Amino acid sequence: MSETDTMTSRWMRFQNRFYARLSQRQRAVTGFVSQPEPRTVGSYARGRQLVAGNLLFSGYLVEAQDTGLWEVAAPSVGFDDERHGFAWLDDLAAVGDSRAREKAQRWVWGWIAAHGRGRGPGWVPDLTGRRVMRWINHALFLLRGVDDAQSKLFFRSLAQQTWFLSKRWHAATPGLPRFEALAGLVQSGLALEGLEAMADPAVRALARECERQVDAQGGIPTRNPEELLEVFTLLSWTAAALNDVGRGTPVAQANAIKRIAPTLRSLRHADGALARFHGGGRGVEGRLEQALAQSGVKHKAATELPMGYSCLSAGRTTVVVDASPPPSGAASFNAHASTLAFELTSGRRPLIVNCGSGASFGLDWRRAGRATPSHSTLCLDGYSSARLAQPVQGSEQQALVDAPRGVPFDFEDAIEGIRFMSGHDGYAKVFGLTHARTFELRFDGRKLTVEDILLTATDKAKRQFDKAMDASGLSGIPFDIRFHLHPDVDTAVDLGGAAVSMALKSGEIWVFRHDGVGKLDVQPSVYLEKGRLKPRATKQIVLSGRAMEYATRIQWTLSKAQDTAYAVRDLHRDEPEFD
Repeated sequence: MSETDTMTSRWMRFQNRFYARLSQRQRAVTGFVSQPEPRTVGSYARGRQLVAGNLLFSGYLVEAQDTGLWEVAAPSVGFDDERHGFAWLDDLAAVGDSRAREKAQRWVWGWIAAHGRGRGPGWVPDLTGRRVMRWINHALFLLRGVDDAQSKLFFRSLAQQTWFLSKRWHAATPGLPRFEALAGLVQSGLALEGLEAMADPAVRALARECERQVDAQGGIPTRNPEELLEVFTLLSWTAAALNDVGRGTPVAQANAIKRIAPTLRSLRHADGALARFHGGGRGVEGRLEQALAQSGVKHKAATELPMGYSCLSAGRTTVVVDASPPPSGAASFNAHASTLAFELTSGRRPLIVNCGSGASFGLDWRRAGRATPSHSTLCLDGYSSARLAQPVQGSEQQALVDAPRGVPFDFEDAIEGIRFMSGHDGYAKVFGLTHARTFELRFDGRKLTVEDILLTATDKAKRQFDKAMDASGLSGIPFDIRFHLHPDVDTAVDLGGAAVSMALKSGEIWVFRHDGVGKLDVQPSVYLEKGRLKPRATKQIVLSGRAMEYATRIQWTLSKAQDTAYAVRDLHRDEPEFD
């Protein structure tokens, strides 16, 4: 970070503190324009843990049965951000009993006492927007049984935070943080008596952000499916809030909602969860269905490559492939080197996955999760298809550099199914090799046939490959094709190492086979899942070999065992998400 950037960052922090303190001069509001409707969905399991005093934020568990939330020393910045964002109110409201309400009330008024006068790390635009939306969504839950003095404190704090947002929303980083700040300002301005004037500029600003950040195909610059869901949810909530007060949704916002909905539907696996790419997770359970229902957008086909992903679906099987260059610049700070990686889900059961974002488990796991070997794709000699730049001075942010630039693709009809072809040049600079993949999913969804090709596309590439061969002592360029398995999948190596059988909890059996070009092995892997204390142990299938020629072909298949029925009654009950 340059000296100018450092000064800018300090100035922004000073401005946030200044306006947070200045907000204390604002007049309190007396109540809501109309009774607010809760729009958020929480987790009952997480809510029960919070009631018991188990605080699990950003991968850290703090046991605080007898301690208030704000007396706990935060073990990380992420922990602090989560508690100041108040998304945990959704979980307590999902429990909804008297103990959950008492805890929610203690923590909300505890925040007002500890931080309501403009102090603490929660006074930044995106966290403030997130916080006021939760306070408004769950106002009936929070205000039940409180006295008049507490009610006045609640509304006074909401008015102060709304005024702060009106002055500082523009300081939020473009993308999801700015959408959160503006959505919070719109909803609080519309909901609170006498603050309508603050909502109008925010409604116009939100429409402008829709035009800037949501592209013609309904995607966003980060290419993070879960982040796209969050943006979509915020836009749907604000549209509903406008409708509740008899106002229409701006055209730019309404059009953005219409563009995003089919893209999200395409990025949804057969189990209803989102594909896990570029730092995104499966999505909060129930949020995608709720957001799609609230949007009112009728189902329609997405573009050929929604937000840069190829989405193949047949029978009960879905395959999602990252088929575009990764994000660049500031949008790549959470991006992964995952070009041509894929995930496969059968019915309610994920089979092939990416390791996921390790951000909640610390910096080392975050870096590991971004590397190509953490994805279900081909990796050359341990190199990633894109590299991490040096961290931005004064932060842990690292952009992706030297990423694939050319990622051509094509669809065509095959005799027995759907065929998708793509390739990338992420290894051409070092090894002279282009990686190409052809996926063919059978119409009944019972078999996926894939061919991986490593080839030298130009004379220049052949010369680079020759240099790489010389450097290897003519022993070839080692490659690994990885298939990370979901932790619930049981594996067994069959046929003397020629195949691997994989049993899902639904009772389905899938079999991995290959053409013998590579050596098959089953190795340990990890599944990096938000909301857990530590990475989950799992397995990965690894097909290894060496590229010795200007063109190397490797073929493999994933297919249901012959005695696996076309339709399986999946009666296994999943464990709660908290562990």
